[in-house]
Amino acid sequence: MIGKNRKSELRALFSDPGSVARPEAEEAPSAQPLAPTESEPAAETQKPVAAPPQPPVQRAASGAIKAMGLTLSSITREAEEARALRQAIDEGERVISLATDKIDASFVSDRLSDEERDDPDFLALVDSVRESGQQVPILVRRHPTEADRYQVAYGHRRLSAAKRLGITVKALIRPLSDDELVLAQGKENAERRNLTFIERALFAKALADRGFDRKVIGDALSVQKSELSRLIQVAESVPDRFARAIGPAPKAGRERWMALGQLLSSEQGQGKAASLIASQEFRMAATDDRFQKLFDRLSGKAPAERPEPDDIRGPDGRVFARINRQGRRLRVEFLAEADPGFVDHFEARLAADYAAFLAGGKT
Repeated sequence: MIGKNRKSELRALFSDPGSVARPEAEEAPSAQPLAPTESEPAAETQKPVAAPPQPPVQRAASGAIKAMGLTLSSITREAEEARALRQAIDEGERVISLATDKIDASFVSDRLSDEERDDPDFLALVDSVRESGQQVPILVRRHPTEADRYQVAYGHRRLSAAKRLGITVKALIRPLSDDELVLAQGKENAERRNLTFIERALFAKALADRGFDRKVIGDALSVQKSELSRLIQVAESVPDRFARAIGPAPKAGRERWMALGQLLSSEQGQGKAASLIASQEFRMAATDDRFQKLFDRLSGKAPAERPEPDDIRGPDGRVFARINRQGRRLRVEFLAEADPGFVDHFEARLAADYAAFLAGGKT
């Protein structure tokens, strides 16, 4: 091999550059490339040797990079939705005013709240619309079976506020399939006011009963398959009439609703529940209190006795405040009849009087 290499070098030295025998030169070992000879062009001697292609290195993304990716994905999605909305408006999907009596709710309910009774923010929404107008349009589609009517995808609370005020509602009309309507409905709930556990459970069950694919339901509620199964399980264990009588009950989570479902599994339990939810006292209570009353009745626990509040009367004999005592807890409640100036005075003096009391030896 050494002789052949030397012979090739001598031949290259004394011969014309074009007559260099390439096949013989290629016999040199690839690991030891030949040094450039004087007869070879300079440009050819300086050509870099291309490295063989290497397979791409698989790297695991760190948690921070994954989180950044999710954030960028969310921003990108929101930007795409904004562009889609602008495009829809440019293409003729104008925001128009509709009479509220021509709009029906979605074909599947997702709220249990009874406006201001179970939704304390509803009256604030009404005041906002009254003072500043409706800032965000609702999304509707043309009713699939009734001419000249519409169906809400999202914006039920804004629609209710417009009805309360007796005004038209601003709406964007878009052709939506049932799946698209449900996804839009779920997306608004996630972005504005989250559904309580039982509202999500009933929403999931209602969609499942209508034959929606589990993936569509999970996407609408932004939950994994395992959590979706638990939601539907609880909704199936608590009869619908009792869940709706209780309402959203934001303080009651999955475990308590599951326990209530067990208590309602017998005919005797359902009989006790039916008599309780028919009472005026139950209907007038707040939603979390309704849940607790029913749970206590079925579990055999005696409801905690609450002493009657002490009425505080003014010189004219009218009650202007009440004091509620529960153990060491005390709550002072001023009624609408109380002079606003005195309420401000009381608030300002409370800390000072308490400090003076402590300084005086609590006498």
